[in-house]
Amino acid sequence: MRTIQFREAVCEAMSEEMRRDESIYLMGEEVAEYNGAYKASKGMLDEFGAKRVVDTPISELGFAGIGVGSAMLDNRPIIEFMTFNFSLVGIDQIINNAAKMRQMSGGQINIPIVFRGPTASAGQLAATHSQAFESWFANCPGLKVVVPSNPYDAKGLLKTAIRDDDPVIFMESEQMYGDKGEVPEEEYTIPLGKADIKREGDDVTIVSFGKIIKEAYAAAEELEKEGISCEIIDLRTVRPMDHEAIFTSVKKTNRLVVLEEAWPFGNIATEITYQVQENIFDYLDAPIVKINTADTPAPYSPALLKEWLPNANDVVKAVKKVLYKDN
Repeated sequence: MRTIQFREAVCEAMSEEMRRDESIYLMGEEVAEYNGAYKASKGMLDEFGAKRVVDTPISELGFAGIGVGSAMLDNRPIIEFMTFNFSLVGIDQIINNAAKMRQMSGGQINIPIVFRGPTASAGQLAATHSQAFESWFANCPGLKVVVPSNPYDAKGLLKTAIRDDDPVIFMESEQMYGDKGEVPEEEYTIPLGKADIKREGDDVTIVSFGKIIKEAYAAAEELEKEGISCEIIDLRTVRPMDHEAIFTSVKKTNRLVVLEEAWPFGNIATEITYQVQENIFDYLDAPIVKINTADTPAPYSPALLKEWLPNANDVVKAVKKVLYKDN
């Protein structure tokens, strides 16, 4: 199997789907002439032309609305935000139109649209460019929310998202576009709402998603040296959420740590914690621990940013806490 970058996996997914279906087009800032702000649409303008790979002004509300309107007329747009921080300018179109049109039309109008781009922090980008909005979008009925952590998952999930007849929020990371991974050359898709066990273990379940899951992998390697076996679940899709995958693992390990790069109040980890205690409380041998960022806007200072973000050491401490080995 060949090895490609995350950005190449995204580009392949979009290009393959656009070859398959002429109703699909890509629109966003710098997606065409510049080959994408992160080179995730490299070569697509040359192949598909300016009518299907469309550069826009800095006007998220405008091009999000164009996307929703065109989806109502049987197109299947892919709308790229340079970062989901900028999606806030166009969030009215996402929440009040894309997510609600099927219900408000009595099922007559689907909105087959993908909003994609990077989420969360990406180094010293300061408070307004370092936010994770997965839980905001996942809170809204009518939206599906996907957050892949590697090139293989990104390609398979994006192809499925593009084929979906409902709006999908597809969240990437500036810090993952250069990540490399094995991706098949043959056709494949990955269903939405299906988590993946990235590492099997017996002592504790760690649930995570997106780029922050790398900290769980690093922690698991360290804990293995101490004889502690961690099972790591990558949600991949946060809505719909694969509750059964989580429940099955926790029934085996009896302990749960949730790692998420997001503010601690009312996030995806909070929902996971509720679902586990509501459905399989009797299987828990320790309180659930969730690990998030600090409850402040992201700092610009590199020293403060390091403290603000969750890291592998935080995961090690959390695992030892649920195992009552933190003394």
